[in-house]
Amino acid sequence: MSKQSTSLKSLKSGRPPIAKKPRTLAARHTRRIIRAHHTLNKQLTAAQIAGDHDKIKSIESQLNAQGGLAAYQEASIQGQTITRGGDSSIELVRWLSASDKKEEQGIKQSQLSGLSLLEVGALTTHNACSRSAIFDRVIRIDLNSQSSGISQQDFMKRPLPESDADRFDVLSLSLVLNYVPDSAQRGEMLRRTTKFLLQNESTKNAKKLPCLFLVLPLPCIINSRYMTEIHLLDIMSTLGYTLLQTKQSAKLYYSLWLLQEPSTNVSRKTFRKVKLNDGVGRNNFCVELRDTREAVS
Repeated sequence: MSKQSTSLKSLKSGRPPIAKKPRTLAARHTRRIIRAHHTLNKQLTAAQIAGDHDKIKSIESQLNAQGGLAAYQEASIQGQTITRGGDSSIELVRWLSASDKKEEQGIKQSQLSGLSLLEVGALTTHNACSRSAIFDRVIRIDLNSQSSGISQQDFMKRPLPESDADRFDVLSLSLVLNYVPDSAQRGEMLRRTTKFLLQNESTKNAKKLPCLFLVLPLPCIINSRYMTEIHLLDIMSTLGYTLLQTKQSAKLYYSLWLLQEPSTNVSRKTFRKVKLNDGVGRNNFCVELRDTREAVS
């Protein structure tokens, strides 16, 4: 069977137009903006799939009235300030900095320099991973750059690496996967991360490298009809990842994944949208892995 070309929608397809940056926000108002934006964005994606043009216009108007993508990003940036304890990269730096004496799977101190990092969905150039001496090279990208140190780029459209010079020791995907419009594209995003991580001999000898730092809202893991932690482990294992670290806070699920050799049947093992939990009040977060020969529209 001949391979079909994979056609992915831009991650911007479900995002609203950009509006002016809002003033400094109170913590409660920040959370309200983020929640409302995610809710409307989910409704927008559903309307786009259904082809309901009137509904699309209505939701886009509501998003514009709330400040659009810029307002959402400003709220997210303020939510990540140190004073609010919201910088998820603190956990990444802590895990990578752990010595062998403190953690069985920690990297030796001699290896804690010169690492490269691709930060997808970067909101600031002043977070913990940007300040850490661990990283010698940090490339930051986001759909709507809010800083001169962040390149405006869709990760799904970033050119695939032609050599190790274009690959990284660490890839950060913090509160990004949950924003992707649909479950199949989420699977493609996770699959694509494997293309950007180094797989040379020196990297393989490190106990945590190359690795993916994945952060999701906690309800995506513990309160979804279509996702559990075990199910996520199965998906990631199919892609060649092994779970190294995990942590749950009141709102977030943090995880660190070591990329090993992907299985030979990675292109054919699939994960479809299957209900794993039922009950009132659960969300519909889902990740699908389709056959690589199957187009994702």
